[in-house]
Amino acid sequence: MNVFCFTVQIHMKGSVCSLQNSTFKVLISQRVQAQHCVWYGECGESDKVPGKKYNCNYTGPPIPLPADGHELLTELCPGYDYGNQSLCCDVQQLLTLQGSLQLPLQFLSRCPACFFNLMNLFCELTCSPRQSLFVNGTQFTNDTAANKTNVVEVQYYIGQTFANAMYNACQDVQAPSINVKALSLLCGKDANDCNATNWIEYMFDINNGQSPFPIIPIFSDVPVSGMIPMNNKTYGCTEGLEDGSGPCSCQDCSQACGPQPVPPPLLPPWTILGIDAMVVIMWISYVAFLLIFIGAVIGAWSQNTVIFSTKKTPIFYLTVNSFPHLSLCVTVDASCGETLGERFEFSLRSLFARWGSFCVRQPLVVILGSLAVVAACSGGLVYMKITTDPVELWSSPSSQARQEKDYFDSHFGPFFRAEQLIITTTLQSESVYSPNPAGADVPFGAPLDKDVLHQVLDLQTDIENIVASYGDQKVTLKDICLAPLAPFNDNCTILSVLNYFQNSHEQLDRSVGDEFYVYADYHTHFLYCVSAPASLNDTNKLHDPCLGTYGGPVFPWLVLGGYDATNYNNATALVITFPVNNYHNDSINLGKALAWEKEFIVFLKNYSNPNLTISFNSERSIEDEINRESESDLSTVVVSYVIMFVYISLALGHIHSFRRVLVDSKISLGIAGIVIVLSSVACSLGIFSYAGIPLTLIVIEVIPFLVLAVGVDNIFIVVQTYQRDERMPQEELHQQIGRILGDVAPSMLLSSFSETVAFFLGALSTMPAVRTFSLFAGLAVFIDFLLQISCFISLLGLDAKRQEGNRLDIVCCVKLPVGQEEKTDGFLFHFFKKVYAPFILKEWVRPIVVAVFVGMLSFSIAVTNKVEIGLDQKLSMPDDSYVLDYFKNLSEYLHTGPPVYFVVEDGHDYLSLEGQNSVCGGVGCSNNSLVQQVYAASLISNYTTIGFNPSSWLDDYFDWVKPQSSCCRYYNSSGAFCNASVVDTSCVHCRPMTPSGKLRPIEQDFMKFLPMFLSDNPNIKCGKGGHAAYSSAVVLKGNDTSVGATYFMTYHTILKDSPDFIDAMKMARVLADNITSAMGHKVFPYSVFYVFYEQYLTIVYDTVFQLGVSLAAIFAVTAVLLGFELWSGVLVSITIAMILVNMFGVMWLWDISLNAVSLVNLVMSCGISVEFCSHIVRAFSISVKSTRVERAEEALAHMGSSVFSGITLTKFGGILILALSKSQIFQIFYFRMYLAMVLLGATHGLIFLPVLLSYAGPSVNKAKVFAANKRYAGTEREHRLNF
Repeated sequence: MNVFCFTVQIHMKGSVCSLQNSTFKVLISQRVQAQHCVWYGECGESDKVPGKKYNCNYTGPPIPLPADGHELLTELCPGYDYGNQSLCCDVQQLLTLQGSLQLPLQFLSRCPACFFNLMNLFCELTCSPRQSLFVNGTQFTNDTAANKTNVVEVQYYIGQTFANAMYNACQDVQAPSINVKALSLLCGKDANDCNATNWIEYMFDINNGQSPFPIIPIFSDVPVSGMIPMNNKTYGCTEGLEDGSGPCSCQDCSQACGPQPVPPPLLPPWTILGIDAMVVIMWISYVAFLLIFIGAVIGAWSQNTVIFSTKKTPIFYLTVNSFPHLSLCVTVDASCGETLGERFEFSLRSLFARWGSFCVRQPLVVILGSLAVVAACSGGLVYMKITTDPVELWSSPSSQARQEKDYFDSHFGPFFRAEQLIITTTLQSESVYSPNPAGADVPFGAPLDKDVLHQVLDLQTDIENIVASYGDQKVTLKDICLAPLAPFNDNCTILSVLNYFQNSHEQLDRSVGDEFYVYADYHTHFLYCVSAPASLNDTNKLHDPCLGTYGGPVFPWLVLGGYDATNYNNATALVITFPVNNYHNDSINLGKALAWEKEFIVFLKNYSNPNLTISFNSERSIEDEINRESESDLSTVVVSYVIMFVYISLALGHIHSFRRVLVDSKISLGIAGIVIVLSSVACSLGIFSYAGIPLTLIVIEVIPFLVLAVGVDNIFIVVQTYQRDERMPQEELHQQIGRILGDVAPSMLLSSFSETVAFFLGALSTMPAVRTFSLFAGLAVFIDFLLQISCFISLLGLDAKRQEGNRLDIVCCVKLPVGQEEKTDGFLFHFFKKVYAPFILKEWVRPIVVAVFVGMLSFSIAVTNKVEIGLDQKLSMPDDSYVLDYFKNLSEYLHTGPPVYFVVEDGHDYLSLEGQNSVCGGVGCSNNSLVQQVYAASLISNYTTIGFNPSSWLDDYFDWVKPQSSCCRYYNSSGAFCNASVVDTSCVHCRPMTPSGKLRPIEQDFMKFLPMFLSDNPNIKCGKGGHAAYSSAVVLKGNDTSVGATYFMTYHTILKDSPDFIDAMKMARVLADNITSAMGHKVFPYSVFYVFYEQYLTIVYDTVFQLGVSLAAIFAVTAVLLGFELWSGVLVSITIAMILVNMFGVMWLWDISLNAVSLVNLVMSCGISVEFCSHIVRAFSISVKSTRVERAEEALAHMGSSVFSGITLTKFGGILILALSKSQIFQIFYFRMYLAMVLLGATHGLIFLPVLLSYAGPSVNKAKVFAANKRYAGTEREHRLNF
């Protein structure tokens, strides 16, 4: 009576009934007097659910429970543990109830309130002493063998309030190992489609394989047909229980979380009046500059001031001609700096002149010495190693991502290799499934047609049967695949929708029905498995497992593509993934994997099925395709270099007449110059190979191009200066070439040393590809300079003697008759001197040039911040690569990104409650714990890119080890682990059913049972076994006495392009930093792509640093080698900086992203730009003409033609050929960028820089002018200097 009064009070408190109605009072009174049992004990076998028994019909009063059931009653239904424990169930019924509740216990007990309410539901149904108030037997059969009556159907009246409260307490509970809500496993459908009524209906449906007879729930909060619905007290998930259990965690109870996290709003674009702010600022700046500049030009012109004067004012106080009465020993009024500069210039000139004279006089010694040095250095090529490993190319060993990768690999093993197929069908086989006997129609996508699935299964089986050869061994998939349960289960992990059907044609064809309907087939099994992928029993009439044959779940978001939301049945693509072991420092097994992958690729390339469209990728595919691309582009590169070689060989000669074509040509000298350039590259590669520094493909592809640009320019300058020079009276050939080298070598030294220093400083980069390129390039450029001022000068002397002796080029033994030939200027030199230079420096042209180039600069600055960062992986593939189709389908169909692991480094204390609470996600865990923070991040996945709740070994271990669970048992005799599927009376629970035993294990208890958990395979009685899910996630140390490093895995959202990957890594690191701060212990995120994309987190800084250091080096070297002329260094640096900024403008216009490849090209662009600028500036600085315009004109006339023919024309032909490459990366990062750097360098060096010098060039060095007049006094050169 007391119990019933309590029930009435609950009803009254819930305002669901009123005792004011007298009729209702009579009804209540009658029911109280009539309350009795509906059943007691178990009878015959259920003819509907094999292995289950019916309950025996019994309408008498409750019966006291035997003593051997008291402990079990306390465990299951502690609310009945009072008085004489009179109940409507016996011990066997309690045991059956215990077995039936194992699965809900394992998944729902993480939330005590949820599980308490659920137990209340089943305890009231099974054992309540007032059972007849809300349970009504409706169908019975006779059990003749036992002379009893079976209860074969009952109605269970349940309060709607109770049902709703129970569902609300359970709806958010998570299943950590499979990243889904627990109700997905317990409701027969996806948790999102589950509600209070259909969940309870499902649990009482005989089709779920647990209920032995139909239990028909009737939901009402008021009496119905004389029955009073069970409406016991419930607990909300935010409430603690009377036994001391705490409220559910935020992860399992959204009400406990407070407000859902809201991502910060995206920063609005920076605009002014709705227009991009940088564009507006640069327009205003450009207009302001034009107004000021034009005003200054007009003002200077109108007032005829000296500021920008073009008037020829003689340097009267410097030239000897102006003061014939002065002696040559007169000292001029030069500053200390000017005198120092002149002395430095004189020292360089003298040094190089003497060296050049020696090289011409002793050609054999110099050439043989050069050959010996080249041979010695190039000998290192024997030790040459080429790095193709992308990790080694793009990730520094000291970088964060690389160290984290090494930590992960060394503790958990390297991330597996993946062989993946994305399959679509050409058939229009979409269908609609109509469940029987009732249910809404469900559309199925074409790839989920059963005939298509059979064909896909055939393909999958064929792939499993691929046999490769490695040495004398045969390699199959089983030899290399990931098999997490080996050796107990050696089935390979195959992530495929066919694994829902155990990869079996027979399972796929299974169905249950009669002559009228099909009640269950592959449709129903698929729909159940996508909502409960870890289930071992789909609980429909098929009762087939969903768990894959390898012992783990097959998540639908990994095997299906092209669906909307979570409507997996709408999938338009199937995804099959074969994870393969990635062997760490095991070349033999890695070789086996590579051999099998090779056969896998060959098989799929040759596979043909008109109904299936397959795109695929293997772990080795990208590297294979890059190598194939390099080989296919070899001919293109060779043609490019041949064109440049032919041009150089022909262009060096200066033909005076047709008769002397073979005499005046310099084909042999040009070839020798090219050999010298290539020798310098070989020396650089050899020296660093001696040092054990491996090469990269970038070094091999880029450095010859760079050194050819630098070296050829110097060759043209030397040769063309010699061709234009007049030998002085009594001057021998070796003296003439020595004097010429004294004139031009300082300029060559300036450019080469600037580039060398800039490149060597570029080696400060932490990016391996950039660092390696800088080292090799810097040394190659410097060796090239040394060979040019030695070996090439000796060869030039020999060629000059050949030419003076009228001997033919190449065939030097043939000699032409002596004839009188007039020496003329070359066409290009004549054009620059008479046409181009005067035109560019006209009074009205110069302002236009400045306006145009400043406009280009302004535009480039405005768009520099809009250059995309990253490298689209599709660009690294050839145009005809099969991988391109895979990349396309990857972006189009897949819904889940790569897995991400939050790694807790070794040293965290898992044995204490405090340490556990900082990590776990269940009851009592901190709201800032690792699992809780990752879970919170998954709620705003569009911002954090964390797609799912993490799988938590710690939370599953706590559920597994609970004494109420059948999972954790051991043999009482030996202490060895006893699996839940074992039936043996000597197996006892790991922990006692006591208040302390129900608490989390700590200290020694924690470590005692953890190895058992990690070795336990999931089975139908215990789905929490940790072997498949967590065996590699936990490192046990000290003979299993402590926990080392561990990880918690989840997935990123789908990532389609470089910005997505960069943002994902950035957000994961922010989250890990927050977790580290909260835990007080190091946690880091790891995903396989982090090592490749980390460079982009700092690429902007690296670019600014690299180019800034290069510019600083160029400024310093230029200023020093030009005789300490700081302003000359500034002008060179400004011009090169403009070229670099304009390169960014071209990158934006031409869709070239900023990455390591383009950064290498920018560093190279900085070096090549020196060639375009430094020679012009030096020629300007040593000119003794009277005005800046004349000095600029002279510098452009004398050096412009050499620069134009030496770099621009040489490179232009070779670059155009690169456009024919099949390689997208060649077309974009080499053809486009090389073309841009040559055109921008040529226009700035040959158009803008002379104009800039005419306006703001450094003043004439008085000491240099005086020295020049003194040096050339009384010669023809003096006449040319003054006129």
